[in-house]
Amino acid sequence: MKKTLIVTAALAALATSALGAPLNVLATKTAIDAQLDHDYPALDALYKDIHSHPELGFQEVETAKKLAAQMRALGFTVTEGVGKTGVVAVLKNGDGPKVLIRTELDALPMQEKTGLPYASTATAMWNGEKVFVDHSCGHDIHMAAWIGTARQMVARKAQWKGTLVFVAQPSEETVSGAKAMLADGFIDRFGKPDYGFALHVGPGAAGEVYYKPGVLTSTSDALDVTFNGRGAHGSMPAASIDPVMMAARFTVDVQSVISREKDPAAFGVVTVGSIQAGSAGNIIPDKAKVRGTIRTQDAAVRDKILAGVERTVKGVTEMAGAPPADLTITPGGKAVINDQALTDRTAAVFKTAFGARAVLTPQPGSASEDYSEFIIAGVPSVYFSIGGYDPAVIAKAKAEGKVLPVNHSPYFAPVPEPSIRTGVEAMTLAVMNVMAK
Repeated sequence: MKKTLIVTAALAALATSALGAPLNVLATKTAIDAQLDHDYPALDALYKDIHSHPELGFQEVETAKKLAAQMRALGFTVTEGVGKTGVVAVLKNGDGPKVLIRTELDALPMQEKTGLPYASTATAMWNGEKVFVDHSCGHDIHMAAWIGTARQMVARKAQWKGTLVFVAQPSEETVSGAKAMLADGFIDRFGKPDYGFALHVGPGAAGEVYYKPGVLTSTSDALDVTFNGRGAHGSMPAASIDPVMMAARFTVDVQSVISREKDPAAFGVVTVGSIQAGSAGNIIPDKAKVRGTIRTQDAAVRDKILAGVERTVKGVTEMAGAPPADLTITPGGKAVINDQALTDRTAAVFKTAFGARAVLTPQPGSASEDYSEFIIAGVPSVYFSIGGYDPAVIAKAKAEGKVLPVNHSPYFAPVPEPSIRTGVEAMTLAVMNVMAK
């Protein structure tokens, strides 16, 4: 019995790559960890530099330069300015699969409130306004793990063959950067990858890796409405057609589409994140702008919600006796759909490397992500997640009944070292598993 257990454990430590060669997962992870002990100080410095100096979508000029310089130093052939500010770094190492590894470059137009010693105070122009800029989604963690993975793959060139295509994508937050890179001839210029991988940090426990075959994220649509009214003195509301009232009524009434028209079992969200109107408290303005987001995971549900939004806008304006509103719905990112076979193969590696810390995600997430554009372009992919919070912090918050900040919160602050290390470990193992000699 003891001999059988030893043989079984040895077999579990081996994962078969797409080339038919076994990857010794545990031995490879041990080697990755040893190199990380040496590499981590530089990765930490890069992370904190990028975190302190964030840039918005299609403005990531300095961020792109930093990553490009690091990749050139590692021996990659680097092309900048792909899709405006994107970077593509290629390393050829014999005949074998072409593998895409993607990170994002951009941050968000919001003020950081974490209180970290390296917190961002950066500002930039966004939609004609000066705004604060913050890496509150975690893309800075992704970039550090991306560079860390590149270092690992270079150090292990004798153990794999094929072509690495490291992609630093602009403007993910506007769900338009991947499409911009593809429109700029990404496939024609660099070839279509055989496999693709991307990761995202979230509010789970640092050290954990989350994976899911099939549908992983939601489809997004941007909602923009301008309600047109008639301005007047604040003391004379009867002389006005108040667009602020219309914006407020729409914000509340549109939720009945979700609660009364959509199947309760089907996912669908309409969120209003911005209402802009007026310049003073005693002036009723003539316009009010409403911006929001619509998220769905099913085409029929999406159609129902879009029709409900349009009907609600029309109803609100007619009730107010106002001119027609200007409604624009802009399609955003499509749902990310992980390749079943590649996910199964990658999950086997994650389970061996991380044990119980490799977690199958049971349901698709509500967020959206434009990595789906690479998948739609024909790249079979695995998009996975890593945890970003100290498990002790999670346990304490749970015991106190508190909810920890999530991505896009001004207080979201993943703990750097375990998050970056896990990202490097997981991504390197996933890539090695399809490229091992």
